[in-house]
Amino acid sequence: MNFRSRAQPEASGFQIAPMIDIVFLLLIFFLVTWNFARYETELDVKVPTAREGKESRRSVGEVILNVKVDGSIVMNRRKMTPDELKTALARIAELYPDQAVVLRGDQGVEYRHIVDVLDICRSANIWNVAFATSKPE
Repeated sequence: MNFRSRAQPEASGFQIAPMIDIVFLLLIFFLVTWNFARYETELDVKVPTAREGKESRRSVGEVILNVKVDGSIVMNRRKMTPDELKTALARIAELYPDQAVVLRGDQGVEYRHIVDVLDICRSANIWNVAFATSKPE
């Protein structure tokens, strides 16, 4: 004969601790992706439109250079002089020889400013340069 009483399993309630962990992980994920995405573009740079441009796949870690109307150069939300830009790009090219650079020139910028940035990229041994355009509305 079995004199032991069987323990009745307790009904498990809603577990809040794993749910909080998941919510915090999602929050961290979205904050990190938002932080990287905000360095992507300057909002006051309006790129020209192109009908025949094709949308390319974004590569991880590509450098985005914004050239504003006044000719100032912005990389990662930091205004840079040509010498600072050349130094930064040379360091990047040392570490990553095939580094992609996306040049976002405002549609009102003088062409000489774009050529200056291209010269800086070439002197820093950056050869993979793309121009950003927008789609026509």
